[in-house]
Amino acid sequence: MRYFDIGPNESGQRIDNYLLKVLKNVPKSHVYRLLRSGQVRVNKGRIKPSYRLETGDRLRIPPVHQAENTEIRPPDDLCKRLLERVLHEDEDLLVIDKPSGLAVHGGSGLKFGLIEVMRHARSDLEYLELAHRLDRATSGCLVLAKSREGLMVLHNGFREGNHEKRYLALLLGKWSGGDKSVSLALQRQQLKDGERIVVADDEGKDSVSHFKCLESWPQASYTEVVIDTGRMHQIRVHADSLGHPVAGDEKYGDRKSQKLIREFGLRRMFLHAHNLKLQLNNRVIEVTAELPAELDLVINKLRKQE
Repeated sequence: MRYFDIGPNESGQRIDNYLLKVLKNVPKSHVYRLLRSGQVRVNKGRIKPSYRLETGDRLRIPPVHQAENTEIRPPDDLCKRLLERVLHEDEDLLVIDKPSGLAVHGGSGLKFGLIEVMRHARSDLEYLELAHRLDRATSGCLVLAKSREGLMVLHNGFREGNHEKRYLALLLGKWSGGDKSVSLALQRQQLKDGERIVVADDEGKDSVSHFKCLESWPQASYTEVVIDTGRMHQIRVHADSLGHPVAGDEKYGDRKSQKLIREFGLRRMFLHAHNLKLQLNNRVIEVTAELPAELDLVINKLRKQE
C-alpha cells in the first residue's frame, strides 16, 4: 500500500483527477475500477470519483502495476527558449509568451506541450498548472498558476469576468460599420475523423467578443478583440460569423480567401493574445506580449501597398 498526505496544492481536486496524475501509466478504466471497488480509501473510508480532496486527507492507494514510463524529456533548447519568454512571475503565478505552433499540453499524438516543458524547465516548483488555454496556433499571454490556491483564484476571476483579455487579430476582408460585438452560444462538436470544431448552437455556452478595427485594407483588417468569456475557438467562430474569418485559420473561413493573404507572407494563424489584466487579491497585474515579428511583417506589407 502507498499512502499520501494531501496538502494545500492538492486540496480541491477531484480524487479521480488526482489519481490519473499519480498513476500516469495506469489505464483510465483501471483507475476508475479501483475507485468503484473501494480499493482506494480516503481517511480509511470509501469515496466516489467525484470526491474533492481536502488538506489533511490521508489517501491510501493499493499496489498497482504501472507500465514502463515512456515519457519523453523535452529538448533542452526548447526549455531554454520558453524560460526566455517568461513575461511576469511572482509568488502566485507565471505569465509566458506562448509561441505559435506549441500546444498548451500534450496528448492526441503530441509528446508534450508547454505545460510539460515548463514543469521540466522549472523543476524547482512543486506546483505548476495551466490557468486557461490558448489554441495551438495562437501566440501570446498564457497564465500558469504556482499553487492550487492561486489556480482557484485565477479560475474564479476568469469565470466572474474580473480579468481582461485582449487579442490582436487580422481578419479577412475590408471592415465597415465601426466597432462590433458578437454574442453567440457555442457548442463543441466532434467530427467522424475525430477533429473537434465549434458551432453556434442555442444549447451551447454563452460567449461574447468585442471587435475594434485598428486598420483596414481591401484584403484584410487589423483588429483588437476583447473577450468577456473564454470558450474554445471563440474569437475564430465569432469572426467567421461576421464574414471576416481570422487570417490563416485553416478550420474556419474559406480557403480561397486564405490563399490571397498568404501573398503577404502569412504562414500561421494571425491571432495573438496581446494584453492581459488580472485582478488578484486587491492587486492588478497587467502583462503585454508584443506582436511577433512574423506577424508584424505582414502588417507592414499590407501598409506598404497603399
